[in-house]
Amino acid sequence: MIGSRNPDFLTGEGPNQSSEIQELETPEGELHLCFYTPSGDEFALPAIGIRETLFQSPEGITPIPNVSPLLLGTLNARGRVIWVADLGQFLGDPTALNTDRPELHVIAIEEQESMLGLVIDRVIGMAWLSPEELQPPKNIPDSMASFIRGEWVLPGEEGERHLRLLDQVAILRSARWAM
Repeated sequence: MIGSRNPDFLTGEGPNQSSEIQELETPEGELHLCFYTPSGDEFALPAIGIRETLFQSPEGITPIPNVSPLLLGTLNARGRVIWVADLGQFLGDPTALNTDRPELHVIAIEEQESMLGLVIDRVIGMAWLSPEELQPPKNIPDSMASFIRGEWVLPGEEGERHLRLLDQVAILRSARWAM
């Protein structure tokens, strides 16, 4: 009944509950979106720099002539036109992006008034990562060096994994878009 007081609700005790209060875990670090490029490399972007993630059909991306070959075209997201790029190709990934599928994963990054959609292979998920554990990147190609802030070395099933942190501002401001 609405408005009545249930003593079990107020105390947290009942037939299936204990009287101990469970503490919520406070996440440590900063929230990041983790994902793969077509070659299988793992990357992360700070959640604070991401406007949104979209699933877009390849037909929904309009090719634009006479622009950088890194740009796939534009898409319309709720009335806003967003340029879309192949992130793997931008970073020098030799593996081609498979656009022959029903939907593409697009991460819209933003800095001030600039927005860019980055097409990736697939999303891993969100993770709280500690900036204190970020290490200088090792063994990265020169083509991506200026866009990597560092990397986390994480345990994996087949040994260590390298999760590289991207600098979305450097990506947005890159002179590569003017090619």
